Amino acid sequence: MIDLYSLTLEQLADLLESWGEPRFRAKQIWTWLYEKRVASLDAMSDLPKKLRERLNAETQLGTLDVETELSSADGTLKRLYRLADGQLIESVLMEYDDERRTACISTQAGCAMGCVFCATGQMGFSRHLTGTEIFEQALYFARDLEVRGERLSNVVFMGMGEPFHNYEPTLEAVRRLMSDLGIGARHITVSTVGLVPMIKRFADEGLQVKLAVSLHAATDAERDALLPVNKRYPLHELISACRTYIEKSGRRMSFEWTLIQGENDTPEQAHALGSLLRGLKCHVNVIPLNPTGGYHGGPSASGRIEAFIAVLEEYGIPATVRIRRGIDINAGCGQLKSAVLNRRKIKVGGAPESD
Repeated sequence: MIDLYSLTLEQLADLLESWGEPRFRAKQIWTWLYEKRVASLDAMSDLPKKLRERLNAETQLGTLDVETELSSADGTLKRLYRLADGQLIESVLMEYDDERRTACISTQAGCAMGCVFCATGQMGFSRHLTGTEIFEQALYFARDLEVRGERLSNVVFMGMGEPFHNYEPTLEAVRRLMSDLGIGARHITVSTVGLVPMIKRFADEGLQVKLAVSLHAATDAERDALLPVNKRYPLHELISACRTYIEKSGRRMSFEWTLIQGENDTPEQAHALGSLLRGLKCHVNVIPLNPTGGYHGGPSASGRIEAFIAVLEEYGIPATVRIRRGIDINAGCGQLKSAVLNRRKIKVGGAPESD
């Protein structure tokens, strides 16, 4: 079956022409796919019945199948998708009172970065996603919102995987979000744990897409323990690459800081972070840890969070607490997949289940 979302407009026209159809039909189908965002080929009412029948027989709208879906009391929707080869990935839709609708999407099945507090990092790497598999996660949410008279306003590449470890497909998906879904570059954020060569490459892309770096520690000793990637790209190299990005793009960038009680929420770490980032055009998002079964740490208490932010203010660095969404459904990266896989490990009698 041909995934229509995987085709360019030109490729779609070529396919239809090979079927003996006029090329202008491609533009009609394109409008249904990306402007009207229908979920069914039968909804393409201005196409001849014979063509719709052939489309139904030989093509499909996407390759992601919903394995599990959970809804939170705060409106957050989390989906576990099964890919064509059986791999599982997660996507999250977050709703905010200001009418923002933000999709958090994955770029890989699993992750090779091994960040110790991340459920995805704990499960290891399976494979890269294609650009279409990445893009379709956002498209499915946009399609669902369209039915409700709403629109997908923002996309963050903060789901499973390291986007810059899968650079070309990630950039393909970014460009399709802009061209096919009409999402502005400044409403798209790509997050990385700090792959220095890719940050420099990204700076040369000329995109106005936001960049966020998952920092989580302000000294090499602390960061080595939390993010193994720091041993390859230590902080002085990472911050230098960030300066290059800011200079070339003219954009303010963000640093993500997961606050772990008694670990990286101390005044000493706050002062170290202030010294590290002083003078950079940046913002710090502090996020209380979303606990996972494979890591002993817990989220910082509110008083420690406020004290941490107050120290950063002394250095002229703006910081805000990111609202945690979907806590009641374990919406953190990799948690739903981990739960599903753990449930499958043992059947009655202790035999592992197959996928």
